[in-house]
Amino acid sequence: MPRLLTYNVHRCLGVDKKLDVARIADVIAEQAPDIVCLQELDVLRARTGGVDQCARLAEHLAMAFHFNPAFAVESELYGDALMTPWPEKLVKKGPLPTVRGIPGLEPRGAVWAEIEIGGHRLNVINTHLGLVPREQRLQAAALAGKDWIGAAEGPTILCGDFNATSITRPYQTLARHLDDAQRRLGLRPSLKTFPSSFPAIRIDHVFVSPDIRVTGASVPASPLARAASDHLPLVIDFEIDDAA
Repeated sequence: MPRLLTYNVHRCLGVDKKLDVARIADVIAEQAPDIVCLQELDVLRARTGGVDQCARLAEHLAMAFHFNPAFAVESELYGDALMTPWPEKLVKKGPLPTVRGIPGLEPRGAVWAEIEIGGHRLNVINTHLGLVPREQRLQAAALAGKDWIGAAEGPTILCGDFNATSITRPYQTLARHLDDAQRRLGLRPSLKTFPSSFPAIRIDHVFVSPDIRVTGASVPASPLARAASDHLPLVIDFEIDDAA
C-alpha cells in the first residue's frame, strides 16, 4: 500500500533555531514513505551554509528527486521538491501566478512527476501557495486549470502547503476538482500540522482523484518532528483503483 508524505521543512531550520538537514531526513524516514513532497528547501543559499538541501535529503532517503526553484538569485535557489525511489519522470515544473504591486511576496511554483507504483502510473503535483488571499485564488485557479490538474490523465494527487484552511476560496476551488483526502476518511476533528509545537491550523492538504482510495492519514508528532520544522508532516496511505 503506497504512502505519501507532504512536509514544509522550513529550510531545515527547527523551532529550536538549529539548522539540521539530517534531522529532517530522520523525521521523513521514520514514516517510510514511497513519495515525499517537500516545501521550503534551500539549495546553495548562503543563509543555510551553501548546502544543497534537496540533494542531501534525497541522498539520505535513497530517492530520486525533482526540484522546482520558485525563487532564484544567481546560484542560490529556494523551492519545492518531489522525491521517490520508484520509477518516475518529470512531467512539468514551473511558476504559479502572483499579484503585482504587493511588496515582499515570494514567487511560488509547482512540480509534477509521473510515478510508476503498484502497477499504475500516478500523477503527483507538489506545490506551495502564497500568503495573500488574492494571490492564493489566482494560484489555485491555475492549478485547477488546463495546465496542471486539467492536463493530468489517470490517478492524480495534488499536495503541499496551501497556506489556506478548508473554509477559504482557494481550498474550495481545488476541492471542486479533487477530493480532500482527510474528508474522504471522514476525520473529525481533522489532522492539523501547523504550528508544529501546538498544531492548531490545517493548511497542509492532500487532494486525490476519484480513482484513489484513501486508507489512512496521520500527522507524526514525535519530539523529533515537533522540533525539526515549524510544520508537522502529513502522511496519507492510499490504494489505486485497479480499473484506473
